[in-house]
Amino acid sequence: MTISTILPFRDRAEAGRRLALALDSYRDDDCLILALPRGGVPVAAAVADALGAPLDLLLVRKIGAPFHPELAIGAVVDGATPIVVRNEEVIRASGTAEADFRTICARELAEIERRRREYLKGREPLDPKNRVAIVIDDGIATGATVRAALRAVRRRGPKKLVLAIPVAPAEALAELRAEADDIVCLATPEPFGAVGYFYEQFDQVSDAEVSELLTREHTAAASGR
Repeated sequence: MTISTILPFRDRAEAGRRLALALDSYRDDDCLILALPRGGVPVAAAVADALGAPLDLLLVRKIGAPFHPELAIGAVVDGATPIVVRNEEVIRASGTAEADFRTICARELAEIERRRREYLKGREPLDPKNRVAIVIDDGIATGATVRAALRAVRRRGPKKLVLAIPVAPAEALAELRAEADDIVCLATPEPFGAVGYFYEQFDQVSDAEVSELLTREHTAAASGR
Protein backbone atom coordinates (compact mmCIF):
# COMPACT_ATOMS: atom_id res chain seq x y z
CA MET A 1 0.00 0.00 0.00
CA THR A 2 1.41 3.38 -1.02
CA ILE A 3 -0.15 6.47 0.56
CA SER A 4 0.04 10.00 -0.80
CA THR A 5 2.05 12.20 1.54
CA ILE A 6 3.74 15.59 1.63
CA LEU A 7 7.51 15.62 1.25
CA PRO A 8 10.01 16.26 2.63
CA PHE A 9 9.62 14.85 6.13
CA ARG A 10 10.92 17.18 8.81
CA ASP A 11 12.97 14.40 10.41
CA ARG A 12 12.84 10.66 11.12
CA ALA A 13 10.56 11.06 14.14
CA GLU A 14 7.96 12.90 12.07
CA ALA A 15 8.21 10.23 9.37
CA GLY A 16 7.56 7.64 12.08
CA ARG A 17 4.49 9.46 13.36
CA ARG A 18 3.06 9.64 9.85
CA LEU A 19 3.90 6.00 9.26
CA ALA A 20 2.12 5.03 12.49
CA LEU A 21 -1.11 6.54 11.15
CA ALA A 22 -0.84 4.32 8.09
CA LEU A 23 -0.28 1.29 10.34
CA ASP A 24 -3.19 2.02 12.68
CA SER A 25 -5.11 -1.07 11.49
CA TYR A 26 -2.48 -3.16 13.33
CA ARG A 27 -3.01 -1.38 16.66
CA ASP A 28 -5.01 -4.20 18.25
CA ASP A 29 -2.74 -6.97 16.97
CA ASP A 30 0.14 -8.54 18.87
CA CYS A 31 2.80 -6.50 17.08
CA LEU A 32 6.56 -6.41 17.37
CA ILE A 33 8.31 -3.41 15.82
CA LEU A 34 11.71 -4.31 14.35
CA ALA A 35 14.03 -1.45 13.44
CA LEU A 36 17.04 -1.49 11.12
CA PRO A 37 19.77 0.51 12.87
CA ARG A 38 20.79 3.11 12.89
CA GLY A 39 18.48 5.29 10.76
CA GLY A 40 15.41 3.12 11.18
CA VAL A 41 15.40 3.34 14.97
CA PRO A 42 13.96 6.89 15.42
CA VAL A 43 11.27 6.07 12.84
CA ALA A 44 10.42 2.76 14.50
CA ALA A 45 10.43 4.27 18.01
CA ALA A 46 7.73 6.74 16.95
CA VAL A 47 5.66 3.88 15.51
CA ALA A 48 6.14 1.79 18.67
CA ASP A 49 4.99 4.73 20.82
CA ALA A 50 1.88 5.29 18.69
CA LEU A 51 0.86 1.63 18.49
CA GLY A 52 1.84 0.75 22.05
CA ALA A 53 4.04 -2.06 20.73
CA PRO A 54 7.49 -3.26 21.83
CA LEU A 55 10.56 -2.27 19.84
CA ASP A 56 13.58 -4.39 19.00
CA LEU A 57 16.42 -4.35 16.48
CA LEU A 58 17.21 -6.20 13.28
CA LEU A 59 20.98 -6.15 13.11
CA VAL A 60 21.67 -5.99 9.39
CA ARG A 61 24.70 -4.69 7.52
CA LYS A 62 25.07 -3.90 3.88
CA ILE A 63 27.98 -5.55 2.08
CA GLY A 64 29.44 -2.77 -0.05
CA ALA A 65 31.60 -3.17 -3.14
CA PRO A 66 35.37 -2.94 -2.38
CA PHE A 67 35.97 0.35 -4.22
CA HIS A 68 32.42 1.71 -3.94
CA PRO A 69 31.14 1.02 -0.40
CA GLU A 70 27.76 2.63 -1.05
CA LEU A 71 27.06 0.10 -3.81
CA ALA A 72 25.30 -2.88 -2.19
CA ILE A 73 26.59 -6.22 -3.42
CA GLY A 74 24.71 -8.00 -0.64
CA ALA A 75 23.76 -7.88 3.03
CA VAL A 76 24.21 -9.96 6.16
CA VAL A 77 21.77 -10.46 9.07
CA ASP A 78 22.72 -11.45 12.61
CA GLY A 79 21.45 -14.68 14.12
CA ALA A 80 22.48 -18.14 15.32
CA THR A 81 23.28 -18.78 11.66
CA PRO A 82 23.93 -15.47 9.88
CA ILE A 83 21.89 -14.98 6.72
CA VAL A 84 23.78 -13.62 3.72
CA VAL A 85 21.89 -12.21 0.74
CA ARG A 86 23.97 -11.83 -2.41
CA ASN A 87 23.26 -9.45 -5.29
CA GLU A 88 24.91 -11.55 -7.97
CA GLU A 89 24.27 -9.08 -10.79
CA VAL A 90 25.98 -6.24 -8.91
CA ILE A 91 28.79 -8.55 -7.74
CA ARG A 92 29.58 -9.34 -11.37
CA ALA A 93 29.18 -5.76 -12.58
CA SER A 94 31.47 -4.42 -9.84
CA GLY A 95 34.12 -7.08 -10.50
CA THR A 96 34.10 -8.16 -6.85
CA ALA A 97 36.14 -11.33 -6.26
CA GLU A 98 34.70 -14.03 -4.00
CA ALA A 99 37.56 -13.62 -1.53
CA ASP A 100 36.83 -9.90 -1.27
CA PHE A 101 33.12 -10.59 -0.74
CA ARG A 102 33.90 -12.97 2.14
CA THR A 103 36.34 -10.51 3.72
CA ILE A 104 33.80 -7.69 3.66
CA CYS A 105 31.09 -10.01 4.96
CA ALA A 106 33.29 -11.02 7.93
CA ARG A 107 34.00 -7.36 8.69
CA GLU A 108 30.30 -6.51 8.69
CA LEU A 109 29.53 -9.46 10.98
CA ALA A 110 32.11 -8.10 13.42
CA GLU A 111 30.36 -4.72 13.32
CA ILE A 112 27.02 -6.44 14.00
CA GLU A 113 28.53 -8.07 17.09
CA ARG A 114 29.84 -4.68 18.28
CA ARG A 115 26.40 -3.15 17.84
CA ARG A 116 24.74 -6.03 19.65
CA ARG A 117 26.91 -5.31 22.72
CA GLU A 118 26.45 -1.54 22.42
CA TYR A 119 22.71 -1.44 21.83
CA LEU A 120 21.16 -4.42 23.60
CA LYS A 121 23.33 -4.26 26.76
CA GLY A 122 22.73 -7.92 27.53
CA ARG A 123 18.99 -7.92 26.80
CA GLU A 124 17.70 -10.95 24.95
CA PRO A 125 16.16 -10.24 21.54
CA LEU A 126 12.36 -10.37 21.32
CA ASP A 127 10.84 -13.31 19.45
CA PRO A 128 8.57 -12.50 16.47
CA LYS A 129 7.14 -16.04 16.36
CA ASN A 130 3.33 -15.98 15.96
CA ARG A 131 3.27 -12.17 16.14
CA VAL A 132 2.77 -9.44 13.56
CA ALA A 133 6.35 -8.40 12.83
CA ILE A 134 6.65 -4.87 11.40
CA VAL A 135 10.07 -4.19 9.88
CA ILE A 136 10.96 -0.48 9.65
CA ASP A 137 13.76 1.58 8.12
CA ASP A 138 13.99 5.29 7.28
CA GLY A 139 13.86 4.54 3.55
CA ILE A 140 14.98 2.16 0.85
CA ALA A 141 17.56 2.69 -1.88
CA THR A 142 18.44 -0.65 -3.52
CA GLY A 143 16.47 -2.90 -1.15
CA ALA A 144 19.30 -5.39 -0.55
CA THR A 145 19.53 -4.74 3.19
CA VAL A 146 15.76 -4.84 3.69
CA ARG A 147 15.47 -8.05 1.67
CA ALA A 148 17.98 -9.75 3.95
CA ALA A 149 16.13 -8.48 7.02
CA LEU A 150 12.75 -9.74 5.81
CA ARG A 151 14.12 -13.18 4.99
CA ALA A 152 15.68 -13.44 8.43
CA VAL A 153 12.43 -12.53 10.19
CA ARG A 154 10.41 -14.90 7.99
CA ARG A 155 12.55 -17.80 9.21
CA ARG A 156 11.51 -16.98 12.78
CA GLY A 157 7.83 -17.74 12.13
CA PRO A 158 5.84 -14.50 12.45
CA LYS A 159 2.07 -14.68 12.04
CA LYS A 160 2.34 -11.82 9.53
CA LEU A 161 5.34 -9.98 8.14
CA VAL A 162 4.92 -6.28 7.34
CA LEU A 163 7.43 -3.90 5.76
CA ALA A 164 6.78 -0.25 6.68
CA ILE A 165 8.83 2.49 5.03
CA PRO A 166 8.40 6.28 4.81
CA VAL A 167 9.88 6.57 1.31
CA ALA A 168 11.21 4.23 -1.38
CA PRO A 169 11.51 3.89 -5.16
CA ALA A 170 8.55 2.02 -6.67
CA GLU A 171 10.90 -0.37 -8.46
CA ALA A 172 12.55 -1.46 -5.20
CA LEU A 173 9.16 -2.02 -3.56
CA ALA A 174 8.02 -4.14 -6.50
CA GLU A 175 11.05 -6.39 -6.05
CA LEU A 176 10.22 -6.82 -2.34
CA ARG A 177 6.56 -7.82 -2.79
CA ALA A 178 7.32 -11.51 -2.50
CA GLU A 179 9.25 -11.02 0.76
CA ALA A 180 6.46 -9.50 2.91
CA ASP A 181 2.76 -10.13 3.50
CA ASP A 182 2.06 -6.39 3.48
CA ILE A 183 4.07 -3.34 2.45
CA VAL A 184 3.15 0.12 3.70
CA CYS A 185 5.05 3.01 2.10
CA LEU A 186 4.13 6.68 2.41
CA ALA A 187 5.76 7.93 -0.79
CA THR A 188 7.41 6.61 -3.95
CA PRO A 189 8.78 9.77 -5.60
CA GLU A 190 10.38 9.69 -9.04
CA PRO A 191 13.15 10.36 -9.80
CA PHE A 192 14.32 8.94 -6.50
CA GLY A 193 18.00 9.70 -6.02
CA ALA A 194 18.76 9.04 -2.34
CA VAL A 195 16.71 8.62 0.85
CA GLY A 196 18.18 11.75 2.44
CA TYR A 197 16.71 13.96 -0.31
CA PHE A 198 13.27 13.49 1.26
CA TYR A 199 14.14 14.65 4.78
CA GLU A 200 14.84 18.21 5.91
CA GLN A 201 17.00 16.83 8.74
CA PHE A 202 18.88 13.64 7.91
CA ASP A 203 21.88 13.68 10.22
CA GLN A 204 23.59 10.38 10.97
CA VAL A 205 22.01 8.63 13.95
CA SER A 206 24.60 7.99 16.67
CA ASP A 207 25.10 4.80 18.69
CA ALA A 208 24.18 6.81 21.80
CA GLU A 209 20.85 7.87 20.28
CA VAL A 210 20.03 4.27 19.31
CA SER A 211 20.86 3.04 22.82
CA GLU A 212 18.80 5.81 24.43
CA LEU A 213 15.74 5.11 22.28
CA LEU A 214 15.94 1.36 22.87
CA THR A 215 16.29 1.81 26.62
CA ARG A 216 13.33 4.20 26.67
CA GLU A 217 11.13 1.84 24.68
CA HIS A 218 12.19 -1.20 26.72
CA THR A 219 11.31 0.64 29.94
CA ALA A 220 7.96 1.76 28.53
CA ALA A 221 7.06 -1.76 27.40
CA ALA A 222 8.09 -3.26 30.75
CA SER A 223 5.85 -0.79 32.59
CA GLY A 224 2.89 -1.49 30.30
CA ARG A 225 3.23 1.99 28.80
